[in-house]
Amino acid sequence: MSGSLKHRSAQSLVSARNVVTLAAASLLAPWLLAGCVVQPARVYYPPPPPPPPQQYSPPPAAYSPPPPAPQQYSQEAPATDDTAETASEAPPPLPDYDQPACPDDGYIWTPGYWHWSPAGYYWVPGTWVEPPQVGLLWTPGYWGFIGGLYAWHGGYWGPHVGYYGGVNYGFGYVGVGYVGGRWEGNRFAYNTAVNRVNTTVIHNTYNTTVVNNVTVNRVSYNGGAGGIAAQPGAEERAAAREAHVPPTSAQAAHVQQARGNPALFAKANGGHPAIAATARPAAFTGPGVMGARGASPGTPQAPHAGATGQGARLPPNPQVNSAHPPTGGSPQKPGVPNRAYAGKPQTQLNPPPPKGNANGSNPKPSPHPNNNKEHEGEGGNRDR
Repeated sequence: MSGSLKHRSAQSLVSARNVVTLAAASLLAPWLLAGCVVQPARVYYPPPPPPPPQQYSPPPAAYSPPPPAPQQYSQEAPATDDTAETASEAPPPLPDYDQPACPDDGYIWTPGYWHWSPAGYYWVPGTWVEPPQVGLLWTPGYWGFIGGLYAWHGGYWGPHVGYYGGVNYGFGYVGVGYVGGRWEGNRFAYNTAVNRVNTTVIHNTYNTTVVNNVTVNRVSYNGGAGGIAAQPGAEERAAAREAHVPPTSAQAAHVQQARGNPALFAKANGGHPAIAATARPAAFTGPGVMGARGASPGTPQAPHAGATGQGARLPPNPQVNSAHPPTGGSPQKPGVPNRAYAGKPQTQLNPPPPKGNANGSNPKPSPHPNNNKEHEGEGGNRDR
């Protein structure tokens, strides 16, 4: 009996345990099932690669534009008056003429040149001009061949003489620079070796022989067939960068007067204008007018009536004609050649009167020096 009770008690105890176990399992079932839910697959992305190591680069230097291309010699002169003038044909050679005497203290010689119009080339006579300011010098204009055309580069005033194409205009403008005078303080001094100056009136003069190292010819343009092959030097380039003053109103009037004179066109005078030089701007008649050698002996045609004299070679005037010095005063300088020649002595144009013959008769008068072969070529820009 007692054994049976023990057996039953053990069974009851086992049953109770099973009940507790089932109860606990029922409580844990939801949690266990939740852990069995299928989760979405996770995609693995590798980490980004590390940045490349930085290399040292120096800070950028200040920007400097490339140097400009070198300019051609026929473009060197600064743009001034009439630089837009172009021609398809070369200008004629420079005429051969004498320089008139300087009219007054302070005037500077500006050489003549061929200019262009739709009717062709016409000669602008050389003339003495008052500079616009003290200390300024004249740089002549020149024709330069470029792009199949001849372009005119106008002249200008500046503190130094710049590039003018290497053209030998004479009277101190020998192709490079100017040797006809210089400023000494507020006064202009004249080199009487290449300029015609009346020293009884103008005292600020000097005499320095000019050595001409360029070919002496009458070519009037730079570049192209038969042109002058000259390029600007360092001093001429520096002068081109300086401040410039355009031609004066008197010079502009001088050009207009030449343009309006039909006799100054090359087609009419064959390159030998009867008015090749004047003592003052636009003074195309009266004393001081000089004609080119070979000019027509007719009376010069001027825009205004009243021209007198045979061509531009007027009757002797004591104030302007080199062969006739002023009465009672020191002789003037003889007509100066349009080209400078080193070491060439000046021929006396005023020889003493010839003595009588042994028989007491007087010889025939000597011809005028301008008609004497011995003096042929004196005072002009003829080549010798």
